[in-house]
This record gives sequence, structure tokens and C-alpha cells, in this order.
Amino acid sequence: MTLFALAGALETGLLYALVALSIYMSFRVLDFPDLTVDGSFPLGAAVSAASLIHGIDPFIATLFGALAGALAGFVTALLNVRFNIMNLLAGILVMVALFSINLRIMGRPNLPVYGHDTVFTRADHLFNAGLWSNSIVLLIIAVAAKLIIDWFLKTELGLGLRASGENPAMAEAQGIRNGTMTLLGMAIANALCALAGSLFAQMQGVADVTMGVGTIVTGLAALIIGEAILGRRTVFLATLGCIIGAVVYRVFIALALSAGFIGIQPQDLNLITAIVVAVAVILSQRRGRKGRIKPLFNFRLVKAPEQAEEKVD
Repeated sequence: MTLFALAGALETGLLYALVALSIYMSFRVLDFPDLTVDGSFPLGAAVSAASLIHGIDPFIATLFGALAGALAGFVTALLNVRFNIMNLLAGILVMVALFSINLRIMGRPNLPVYGHDTVFTRADHLFNAGLWSNSIVLLIIAVAAKLIIDWFLKTELGLGLRASGENPAMAEAQGIRNGTMTLLGMAIANALCALAGSLFAQMQGVADVTMGVGTIVTGLAALIIGEAILGRRTVFLATLGCIIGAVVYRVFIALALSAGFIGIQPQDLNLITAIVVAVAVILSQRRGRKGRIKPLFNFRLVKAPEQAEEKVD
């Protein structure tokens, strides 16, 4: 793998770390399987690209993209909380609707922003690290998002959010409004995903209506890989795992695509993703109580004494 390919994998990994953090908020904290991210990712790209075309400051344009994603997440949660639509179906409905909305915003299937000032060109005026400039900017943003989430989830409101996702009945008994927590958490989650889409469009120089296809799978892969590496015993480790998992996943994909001798082609990306996610899930589920990975197959006819004692206890 060339140095250029490594830099590209690192950039993409740090970018999708925001998506992994988004999925962590919805899947792990809220226990809300959210498919809106496949629509909110290109939504952030579309809004920020349209804003840049109209001469809006790139930082403000990026903020507009994140706010648009927050609105999309709020609508998904509203369909679930207020109208009792199943969470998966609510996410699918909003995701499908966002495809048409993104076309309306851009006025065409794709909207280039070449030649316009972006967050990355602004950063180049402050420092110029050559091939690694974009990676440094994305690392700062990803770490900042991680630290903000860590801080928020330790506040009183964040603890209420976690309690609502972990045990809704107990949270309701303690006076926590589960519906409000779902609305807030989904807005935050999709704001992070739309922020990633906004930065992706500025980094690639174009916003495309189909750029969100597979976002949920990629983010979920990063989340699961991070949990397999660091676990999720604490919020700090879980969010750090999102960043590390995203980078490891993209580097692995870059290595696989560069290994032409084994016949892997770019069109095999979804297959590779599915295999990586399946392996990560299997490994994470087979970790023992002491963190050791259990054997994949066990042909013992009689349980070990320690296993019998654990069952009795």
C-alpha cells in the first residue's frame, strides 16, 4: 500500500469516526436502530455544498449541514414517539424522504464545490502538513466530538439519556421523559452523521445524492471493531473505540483493495464489509468473562467443572 493510499484511508477513517459516534449514540445509548443515517449523511453534504455555492462561510455552511441532520433525526424520533411508528420503519421513511429532499436542495444529482473555500482550505492557511493536512483537521474534529460526547453523557441530562435507553421503565419511574430523551438523542446522533457528510463533500469536492448508500454498515462496522478491540465498559473506551475502529476498518479495506494478487476489486467492498462485521461480531460475542475469546467450536460432551459451578452460582 502506498503512502498516498494510507493517507486516504486515514482521512476516510477519521471522517467515518463521526458516523461511528453517531451510531453509538443511537444504537448503544438509546437502543434505537436508526436507518436515518443513510439519508442524513448526504443531507449534510447537500446543505453545506448548497451553502458554499451561495457564498456562505464554510464553517457556517458546515454548521447548517449538522443542524439539517439534527432535524432529520428529530423527525425520525417524532414519528416513533408521537405517532407510535416502529423505530426501524420511521428511519426508513425519513431516509427515503431525504433522497427527494436532497435532490431538491442541490437541484441535481450531484453538486461540485471545486474552487470554493472549504474548512480544509481554511486550515491550509493556518498550517500546511502536505499529504497529512486533511487527516490532522479530521483528527481534531473527531477527538473534539468524542470529548464533547464523553462530557455530555456524564451530565445530568446525559445520564437521563443513558437511563432512558438502558431501562425505559426505570427511567420513567424516576421522572425521566423517555420521549424527550429519544428526540434529543436522535437529533444529536444524526447531527454527527450530517457533520461527517458535510466534511466529506468538502474534502471530496462534490456532494452526491447517492453518497449515503452503505453509511449505516460502514459506521456499524467501525463501532463493532472498536468494541472488539477496547470493549465498552466505560463511555470513554466506547467512544475511543469508535475512532480506532473506523481507522482500523478503513486501513484494512485499503490493504485488501491494494492486494491485487488475491483478486479483490473495488466492487467487492460491500462483501468485505459484511465479512469484517460478521467476524468482529463473532469475536466480540465470544469473549469470556475475563476478556479471553472462547473457542469457536466446543466438542466436549461434559461441561467443565468451573462452568458447572458458575451455573450453580
